[in-house]
Amino acid sequence: MTRTIRPCGDRGLLVEVDDVAAVTALHTALRDEVAAGRLAGIVDLVRGARTVLVRLAPRADVRATAGIVERLEARGSDATVEGDVLDLAVRYDGEDLDDVAAHTGLSVPEVVSAHTGQIWTVAFAGFAPGFGYLVGEDDRLVVPRRSDSRVSVPAGSVALAAEFSGVYPRASPGGWQLIGRTDERMWDLDRDPPALLTPGTRVRFHEEG
Repeated sequence: MTRTIRPCGDRGLLVEVDDVAAVTALHTALRDEVAAGRLAGIVDLVRGARTVLVRLAPRADVRATAGIVERLEARGSDATVEGDVLDLAVRYDGEDLDDVAAHTGLSVPEVVSAHTGQIWTVAFAGFAPGFGYLVGEDDRLVVPRRSDSRVSVPAGSVALAAEFSGVYPRASPGGWQLIGRTDERMWDLDRDPPALLTPGTRVRFHEEG
């Protein structure tokens, strides 16, 4: 696995890796080392699509930590993979269902079956508070973003882009392919944590009757 480590501010390291799977493996290894007390000085780990940001305490040795991170053996997956699965009901009536079917070579019912027939895992969060980038277990639904973004996508819209699925937490511009809608609130400041979808959360979508 290719791993490039760059300084990020005075107390941070940005670790660049090959793909989402490598991010998950490295994050798991770092988290386990911190939990076991074998890697001191790390105050936060933030995942991205191809990066892990390592935030350090004020007195941490940045250079020594970089050396440890560089040599650390990555591990396969999050411990949360054995945990509960969040069930989300979806009305599959998205405006881009026909386009997704055309891109994938599937029929519309097969697109719905493919989306509901696998476990999705939140790889990382971003774009907007409460937006989780979910990765699935097969590649049948890998589709490009729309050529033209929409000015406003309704909150609760379930969408696809590249290898990811996601749910828009609030009305916002967006260029993902819309396949359905859910009534679940992705972001709620009265909830702890506010985000329903956090990194490592496993999700199964089901079609609302």
